[in-house]
Amino acid sequence: MAGDYITSSLAVLCYNCLRYTSGAVVGQSSLGQFLASPMTLTGQVVFPLAMMGIYCLSGYYNEVFRKSRLQELLLTMATSVVSGLMIFFVALINDMVLDRKSNYEMIAVLLALLFFMVYAVRAAITNQASRRIKGRRWAFATLVVGSGREAVAHVRRMEQMRHSLGYDVKGFVSIPGERTASAPGKPVYGLAELPQVCRRLAIKELIVVPSTHDAGRELKVINSLFALNLPIKITPDRYSVLRSRARLSDLCGDPLIDISGSGMGECAKNVKRCADVAVSAAMLLLLAPLYAAVAVAVKLDSPGSVFYSQERVGLHNRPFRIYKFRTMVQNAERGGRPQLSSENDSRVTRVGRVLRKYRIDEMPQFWNVLRGDMSLVGPRPERQYYVNQILEREPAYSLIHQIRPGITSMGMVKFGYASSVDDMLRRVDYDLLYLENMSLLNDLKILAYTVRTVVTGKGV
Repeated sequence: MAGDYITSSLAVLCYNCLRYTSGAVVGQSSLGQFLASPMTLTGQVVFPLAMMGIYCLSGYYNEVFRKSRLQELLLTMATSVVSGLMIFFVALINDMVLDRKSNYEMIAVLLALLFFMVYAVRAAITNQASRRIKGRRWAFATLVVGSGREAVAHVRRMEQMRHSLGYDVKGFVSIPGERTASAPGKPVYGLAELPQVCRRLAIKELIVVPSTHDAGRELKVINSLFALNLPIKITPDRYSVLRSRARLSDLCGDPLIDISGSGMGECAKNVKRCADVAVSAAMLLLLAPLYAAVAVAVKLDSPGSVFYSQERVGLHNRPFRIYKFRTMVQNAERGGRPQLSSENDSRVTRVGRVLRKYRIDEMPQFWNVLRGDMSLVGPRPERQYYVNQILEREPAYSLIHQIRPGITSMGMVKFGYASSVDDMLRRVDYDLLYLENMSLLNDLKILAYTVRTVVTGKGV
């Protein structure tokens, strides 16, 4: 980041010098006077900071080591074009130029300065990091989940490679039902003690190499790993048991597949989160009068609280409390056992039926989105009670917890509310399909379908 800021500042300074010498600037007696003018100094401070914002939004800093050289080149090129056009239309469009050709030439010079200066330092830092990793001077503390012969053989192959892949294997984690093989010099830990071991050893990555060849058991193990919030990788030959997009690019030339995140690009992830924050904050403010009216209606309709809170399972298998307007009678789940709602559920109040029909009961979840518990679009969050039942019948459901759950989802617009575990399983197919095809465009489509559902009153 320091390198990007310095080179961006130098690029702006060099371009200002070229602007003056080309005659595009009038009213300044000398280059020093032009560079010291308030307008130029303001641009010299503001534009590099704005460019840093663009670099952050592009996702370049999200994962320092998990990018390919080609990805770095193309991303630097794209952000340089965006930054250059921003500078031109904000500050340079009124420069005095001899003709349109000269104008185009000045734009090209600005883009070239931004790209080559920034990329030169980025490439130098990347090359230095790559050499240190390959030369075994840098390595990331890693645990191998699996303790059978395949796991031990995989570690030996990595250690015998000519160039290091950057993994410092601290030990193995035994999987229930797996026969542990001998691994000289490497401890074997139990799956239950994994969270404590990760904290104590400052583990950075997990590699899953099971020897069970049981897809259901493997996915259950992987599901338990998401809560650790660490990169999870598997070998390509085991990838066939999963239903998610492969991501093989890595600065270290890593042959493993990362399954701990969605297939959405880093820039799209950042844009999605920024949109979540902006939209949820705006909706909480704009809909405040509606919230107040609904609160009064709920309170007058039946005794009990206005809001309903319930624990759900979210990103990385972490529990959070979801907030909705209460649509059922107080203490609707008698006996403490979770119960799903049906279309003609007698527990639903009169006002509650209207709120559910137009999905108004979901609106307090904008607070969950603002907090970071949820997203506008994402898989439907479920309670742990139902998560366990779904996993028994569809182990691939564990992959859902790679991403934030959403207020609306492909499953909600295509299927709707679930009144049984069988319905949940049918909706899971849509959620897995969304995970495989995550994009900002698909999010917009789902939001458009949701608006239509709300307006037409087809929420139930």
